[in-house]
Amino acid sequence: MAMRMLIDGAAADQVPALDRGLAYGDGLFESIRLVGAVAPLWSRHMRRLSESCERLRIPVPDAAQLWRETLDVPRGMPHSVVRITVTRGVGERGYALPAAPRPMRVIAAFAPPQVADSAYAQGVRVRVCDIRLAEQPLLAGMKHLNRLEQVLARAEWSDPAIAEGVLCDSHGRVISATMANLFAVVDGVLLTPALDRCGVAGVARAEVLAACPQTQVGELTLDALLGASEVFLSSSVRGIVPVRSLDRQDYAVGEMTRQLQQHWRDLGFLMEQGG
Repeated sequence: MAMRMLIDGAAADQVPALDRGLAYGDGLFESIRLVGAVAPLWSRHMRRLSESCERLRIPVPDAAQLWRETLDVPRGMPHSVVRITVTRGVGERGYALPAAPRPMRVIAAFAPPQVADSAYAQGVRVRVCDIRLAEQPLLAGMKHLNRLEQVLARAEWSDPAIAEGVLCDSHGRVISATMANLFAVVDGVLLTPALDRCGVAGVARAEVLAACPQTQVGELTLDALLGASEVFLSSSVRGIVPVRSLDRQDYAVGEMTRQLQQHWRDLGFLMEQGG
């Protein structure tokens, strides 16, 4: 995997062993899709990063500095995914917050994931995961560094024909996919799960909600999802991906999905290249 990295503005590929992001998952990250030197969802990424830093009491990094470094690391790459990681920095042993934290920022550029044209045209196969997401409202919505639930969920299958897994909470309510948010059209209404108890509030999800203000945000049961007329995933890296099947339930790629795929193209993303 091709990768370029800056740590606190300097070319490096190692972090301090006592960094709290490594020790405790004490930090946040953003995965930002770039097309050349353009990041269409940059402002949404920065808004989530800033709000999440404030919630975790991590000093908010300078957005202008992040932008300069974001443009620097993928230099020469026509398409890239830049991951910005912000940790609380090095601290003493123990959970107590450092009196004067010195956050560490890691900016890394990767080649975009390969997504087949057929995934955007015909949809992907998805399964329901066995693991259940724990509820923690204090962390809900944030893209914090502890992704162990998603790691364990992804370990549940090895079939390359399955592209994603649906995650539910401990009450059986649908929350998201492992790497994307989820939308469904049920009885003609576009729905997406509420994320006030758990889950990541993706920037692509925010873009869909802005483009489709009629969307209802609330509880989505697995039965309702299985009865939907169309289902799609939203991801800042992959864009709008239709779901063609969930376990044994099949779906058609619907009009709403196609409209939002066009919206993604209008933003400047190329869907056939992993938009």
